[in-house]
Amino acid sequence: METDTDRDSELPWTSARALRDKIQNKESSAEDLCRAFLHHAQSKDKDIGAFLELNETHILDQARAVDAKLARGQELGALAGVPVAIKDNLCVSGEITSAGSKILSDFRPPYDAHVIEKLRAADAILFGKVNLDEFAMGSSTENSGRHITKNPWNLDYVPGGSSGGSAAAVAAGFAPLALGSDTGGSIRQPASLCGVMGLKPSYGRVSRYGLLAFASSLDQVGPFARNVEDLALLLEVISGHDARDMSSANTAVPNYLQNLNGDLSGLTLGLPKEYFEATLDPEVLALTKAAIAKLESLGATTIDISLALNKYAIACYQIISTAEASSNLARYDGVHYGHRSDKVDDLLSLYSRSRTEGFGPEVQRRIMLGTFVLSTGSYDAYYLKAQKTRQLIRLEYDKAFRHCDVMVSPTSPFAAIKIGEKVDDPLTMYASDALTVSANLVGVPGLVIPCGFSKEKLPVGLQILGPHWSEQTLLNVAHAYQSVTDHHTKHPE
Repeated sequence: METDTDRDSELPWTSARALRDKIQNKESSAEDLCRAFLHHAQSKDKDIGAFLELNETHILDQARAVDAKLARGQELGALAGVPVAIKDNLCVSGEITSAGSKILSDFRPPYDAHVIEKLRAADAILFGKVNLDEFAMGSSTENSGRHITKNPWNLDYVPGGSSGGSAAAVAAGFAPLALGSDTGGSIRQPASLCGVMGLKPSYGRVSRYGLLAFASSLDQVGPFARNVEDLALLLEVISGHDARDMSSANTAVPNYLQNLNGDLSGLTLGLPKEYFEATLDPEVLALTKAAIAKLESLGATTIDISLALNKYAIACYQIISTAEASSNLARYDGVHYGHRSDKVDDLLSLYSRSRTEGFGPEVQRRIMLGTFVLSTGSYDAYYLKAQKTRQLIRLEYDKAFRHCDVMVSPTSPFAAIKIGEKVDDPLTMYASDALTVSANLVGVPGLVIPCGFSKEKLPVGLQILGPHWSEQTLLNVAHAYQSVTDHHTKHPE
């Protein structure tokens, strides 16, 4: 006989769809479920540090509203009563949205991001704001201006970044779903390191309205989950055209969940040889090859392809992203909103002191680099050349996708690193994104699914990339792999 303790111990690992059905069928109230998730998060997060804000009153008010709607006989949304953790660079009206930075430590936006509006319309529960590298600039969540987030699988290791709080929250069972943002791998890399699933949609599939910008031509909002079905459901909820975002595509959104299909017969997987020739941890390489063999056993065929220009991707990405960061972050000047220094003598010192006190070292480094590459004498030599290289990389991807349906590769060259191990070595940290940044430069979607564990019992993820608007194909490949493996069902003790 199942006891309350048994039920509560399994609840954190229950799928989003099962939670929604429990509420819809009146097996449990949204309030009771949210109280259970709150208790789990409040008791465990002191060790992990996934959350920046976890407002119990706001969460329970949302849950009661779902219960009241059900009591009135009204139709519930697709995520009714389901907790969704929110990366703290997405605006939530009236709630602190800091982007993990001291410069916005008291900022309460007067509006919701588009994806937050979508979640509210789906009756989801906005379940706290989670940590990130400051302004999404980092690969380990060690650059947060608030605190370091730890990997739930081993508290001595990083969760990845910049969406480390989102990945850690899902991995630890604090919420079945989370939203993150991906500028150079910031959904896919932490998903890989924390043993969950993450998806960077095609650029333009999900509105960026209300996302605090890092690099506008690269940023994209996307979902985290522990299984493909939940990932598909959340992606469907947040996708769609938004006239307030000029980069938002006015294209139809498929029913990703309903169209899931695990049949891989006739599907061609491209293996970018440069991704496998990179400096990879041998365990990562072995687990990736084993995952590819599993996909072949399900009917897929593989071919070798070349992405020779990928060796320029990191340099190209760093120039373009820092240039856009320099421009986007110029608005935080101590005048209109955000941190303002009280140690000023004139306008110049107001600007310099407010920004010096408010921005952390990594953000300052990227602003200075971006300002340099945009300066007179450097614009043509660096920024313009990087944009031309970006176009060549895009054309190379287009050519490769004429020969294969999707590409598969490792996500990160290594599993999670120890906290503090590389924090003073920014070039090595930048190089850790070598397998993810190209997708952002090109704008194509990418999905990561767990494919095993290292000898230290740290997760490793398989990356699946597809052409524009191919999210359904990526989900189908992941669904097929999920059906014959159990990596996604494992969770930290």
